[in-house]
Amino acid sequence: MHLSRRTLLAATGATAAVAATSATTLVAMAGAAQAQPVAADGAAATVGVDALLQRAEALLTGGAFDASDADFAAAVAALDTTAKGLWDTLDRSAGRTALWPDLSPVTDPGNFGQSYTRLRTLAIAWATPGTSLAGRAEAADTLVAALRFAHDTAYNPAKRETGNWWFWEIGAPRALMDCAVLLRDRLPTTDLTAYLAVVDRFCPDADRRTNSPTFAETGANRTDKAVIVALRGLLGQDAAKLASARDALSDVRDSGRNSLFRYTSSGDGFYQDGSFVQHDVVAYTGTYGTVLLGGAAYLLSLLADSEWAVADPNVSVMYEAVERSFAPVVFDGLMMDAVRGRAISRERAGDHRDGAAAVAAILLLATGAPAAYADRWRELVKGWLTRNRSTPFAALATLPQLALAKAVLNDRNIHPGPRTTGHFVFADMDRVVHCQARWACTLSLSSKRISAYEAGNGENLHGWYTGDGMTYLYDGDDLGQFNDGFWPTVDPYRLPGTTVDTRERTDLGTGAGTSTYRPTNAVAGGAVLHDRYGAAAMELIGPAGTTLRTRKSWFLLDNAVIALGAGISSSDGRTVETIVENRNLGPDGTQRLLVDGVRQPAEQGWTEEFGHARWAHVDGVGGYVFPDPTALHALREERTGTWRAINTGADTGGGVDPVTRRYLTLWVDHGVSPTGAGYSYVLLPGASAAATAVWSHSRPVRIVANDATAQAVEARRQGLTAVNFWGAGSAAGITASGPASVLVQRRGQELAVAVADPSRTLTSLTVELPFRVSRVVTADDTVSLAPGRRPVLTVAVGGSRGHTHSVVLS
Repeated sequence: MHLSRRTLLAATGATAAVAATSATTLVAMAGAAQAQPVAADGAAATVGVDALLQRAEALLTGGAFDASDADFAAAVAALDTTAKGLWDTLDRSAGRTALWPDLSPVTDPGNFGQSYTRLRTLAIAWATPGTSLAGRAEAADTLVAALRFAHDTAYNPAKRETGNWWFWEIGAPRALMDCAVLLRDRLPTTDLTAYLAVVDRFCPDADRRTNSPTFAETGANRTDKAVIVALRGLLGQDAAKLASARDALSDVRDSGRNSLFRYTSSGDGFYQDGSFVQHDVVAYTGTYGTVLLGGAAYLLSLLADSEWAVADPNVSVMYEAVERSFAPVVFDGLMMDAVRGRAISRERAGDHRDGAAAVAAILLLATGAPAAYADRWRELVKGWLTRNRSTPFAALATLPQLALAKAVLNDRNIHPGPRTTGHFVFADMDRVVHCQARWACTLSLSSKRISAYEAGNGENLHGWYTGDGMTYLYDGDDLGQFNDGFWPTVDPYRLPGTTVDTRERTDLGTGAGTSTYRPTNAVAGGAVLHDRYGAAAMELIGPAGTTLRTRKSWFLLDNAVIALGAGISSSDGRTVETIVENRNLGPDGTQRLLVDGVRQPAEQGWTEEFGHARWAHVDGVGGYVFPDPTALHALREERTGTWRAINTGADTGGGVDPVTRRYLTLWVDHGVSPTGAGYSYVLLPGASAAATAVWSHSRPVRIVANDATAQAVEARRQGLTAVNFWGAGSAAGITASGPASVLVQRRGQELAVAVADPSRTLTSLTVELPFRVSRVVTADDTVSLAPGRRPVLTVAVGGSRGHTHSVVLS
């Protein structure tokens, strides 16, 4: 898939577009799920093709809206500005060789793909009241001629696929069908017939990759193609095509093997633990997952109440994904970068835009979902929308998306939902998310199962360490941390939470196509107790060219994240560093830094080493405690970069304009070729300087082990002990027979235990506890107890895919 896919679709509202089930308006159906219309004789009414085409048009234009409303007026003005720029630069000359000078030659797949996308924008403007092109005969005639030129010159059944397959089979046909929907009353029959023929050539059905017929489409690509086939069926009044589009969601042809309405256990799709994977090994909830959700919602809405309506009862998988897969990775409307893959390198597709796409998809899905789901989702979304004041949804939304969002915002019966809280281990995509009422922390891990990064088509050129335990800290008062020029300006060798060899790296993904890198380590993941506390671990084994090895743990509690590292070794003659923090302070930030209570200089270029630092504090971020006095390095610097330096593709806009941001970096230098080095630090998100100093002095969490056998902490007030075992061993009074994450909490007379095998290498695991117990209160069927002075739990972890096993003892 080409780098510009998400940006091109989002810019025109084709991805996760919000549609009406009414032929004339989106707003009317926003309040609740639509009941199926009933005819006078009591039978269910059937919506015909013409009405479905009107729905498809509303998907693009928003249907009826109040033009006097300031938000709608602003959206119309934004659309008009974009369309006017495209209209003024469109080449209308008789001898043209391209439609726009910057997309020449038009025969290049990327160029004709983007040309169709721009034509769709113009067609939307022509069909939307209030724009300067609205209803103009000249505009319609020009668009008809431009579509004919693109077809005759570059994209027709006689052509052979070259370059990026996505433009041929998804990008171009989707935009072409959208244009045909909007211009259907102005298109000559011969033109429409030709366009349907080109879709039949390059996207005949959603089940297969046209350029590789034995390859079954999965995930978001399958949904995209189903939408194209449905639109082609409507425009050609072809019932078989419409049935094919509907059935592709359930994968009727392959007995549901690639159904979008089922949980997968390998490859692409949604997993029962909430993970979403695309490209077989990439954590991709935030981009491909959103596309899949939006496409499914589109077809559910488009085909509702017709003879082709989706009736698969397993659609509940899609409903459950909203809260299971998406809610934990959306923070105040921002989509977490840890699940956006190589999209982090796209200038025009930041976390706020991908978050807005997810919001739009969820609102669309809510229009037809059972009330028990839809009511919760609208509260969830209203909370996101009202808390995100840094990048308001109205500034990002298309008219259709805005219609549903405003309906929710203006409904006093819908109350803003609170932030999602809890600890989430997405074991099937090597991600851990810890959500508290005021902040969230996300860990981006990797293993031999899930890639450390994806790069290709010129994208994500500096993503080397994004899957090496990068730690994302989200604060409701600082929503611009990762979308305000972070990726083109951050030092890519110093990503928060990572331990790195400082060797110089070469750019990734400079060739055509995409590729992934999976390290060789088995351990990545962890356990969760009471959906509240977590222990996470990752064994870091460096790629070819480095001998770096380390064992990293995180223990995530109510107000703290304890990070431990042990066995840091390398023999390459290079310095190894662990990055405690690398905070984006914005273009002119001067946030105060305290180290052991002493205020440090604020000028750019300042750097210092503190030989025995015990704590630090950054205004507006929180505190950092070092349980063992640490040689802490600190740096203030102003960094300048360009989007083009990390993404050479077309969706970076100009991309060459310099971006400058200030950073405050804290790190530990392990020296050259360290042997058995380690680190320990505690993140206190949102804590004041005084609270950080008190925490450092009182040590409410004690580190009881940090070596190559086990890493463990005790939180005395919570009665909690958490251990990551790297093999058979004992720590904090707990003994395990092999690699495991174990959490034990004593509350009154009950003992709650959570166990996971993040290595996925064991069949059975035994855990010996330091408490006397008499009976099992509740237990997963995988856990059994052998009572005694030191009771032993036997946990059948084989086949559990790294997920948590729980038991409560008395």
